[in-house]
Amino acid sequence: MRLETGTSGSSNAIMIADKIEYIIMLIKLFARRFGLSYMQAFRYVCLHDGIEYAERHYNILHTLTFEDQVEALAAYCHRKGGLLV
Repeated sequence: MRLETGTSGSSNAIMIADKIEYIIMLIKLFARRFGLSYMQAFRYVCLHDGIEYAERHYNILHTLTFEDQVEALAAYCHRKGGLLV
């Protein structure tokens, strides 16, 4: 996974840390929503390119409600072949 930020220096490191924390939180919420362990959710989301989706759309996703974020991630993974909806 490659995190792109478009900034430099220490602000770049902060932006990367923010994205990592966000993606961890999103996977935890996804796991809770679908009754999965964190590792099961992580594997599922990775398998269906959800990490890249969350990183690429971070600027929009993190402004949505938690429920909408999880639903958007689930819909994306479903379009990529996932069975959870």
